[in-house]
Amino acid sequence: MSARSKARKRAIDLLFEAENRGLNARDLLAERLAKPVTEAPLNQYTSDLVEGVVAHWTDINELLATYSQGWTLDRMPSVDRAILRLGAFEVLYATEVPESVAIAEAVELAKSLSTDDSPKFVNGLLGRLAEVKPTLA
Repeated sequence: MSARSKARKRAIDLLFEAENRGLNARDLLAERLAKPVTEAPLNQYTSDLVEGVVAHWTDINELLATYSQGWTLDRMPSVDRAILRLGAFEVLYATEVPESVAIAEAVELAKSLSTDDSPKFVNGLLGRLAEVKPTLA
């Protein structure tokens, strides 16, 4: 697993934990940076991802709700929400990451962390966001 893939996984863990504990992900990130709970400290890319998702939280949630046909955000498994938020951030705002890479990484996370149907759903929804991205400016 590449360093960026590990950073994405750790960002998903933070986003998932924050949501399930009712915390702001930025606050949880700051707590973990100040007082790590693992031997390896969080790397910069993990921090950048969490900060980016939080900075665009409202827009990301609106876009996911708009383009996820038949699914509300509340209906999605919480791990899928975390994966989709991170994937949407990378597809829409992280210019140094090719959209295809962001989508492929999100699909791999869904394969390892979620249900059998999640990878296809994640791929379709993030692919749709990539398609409409030029119209969102």
